[in-house]
Amino acid sequence: MSLSDEERRSLEELERDLAAADPELAFRLTSGRPRGAMVRTILGSLAVLAGFVMVIAGIITQLVVLGVVGFLLASSGAYWLLAGRSLRRRIQRHDGEPSP
Repeated sequence: MSLSDEERRSLEELERDLAAADPELAFRLTSGRPRGAMVRTILGSLAVLAGFVMVIAGIITQLVVLGVVGFLLASSGAYWLLAGRSLRRRIQRHDGEPSP
């Protein structure tokens, strides 16, 4: 469904007002990326990598506790990394659906 010229002008005016009132919010909305998405990705990846290193170290040193802690760290890092992506997908899917 396309917008009329008057509706389009009204939306552009609202966008300019929002950018003037709250530039940080306007940036987050126009960038399409949640604020902490990059940090979440980096920290989740590092947790997975550190967990795998701990699992390997636990196998080499035959310390079961080290292997279990490494597995838990890798699992929680993977969950943290993937949970943020699935949340973004759900939000994008929800925004793309027509409202009833």
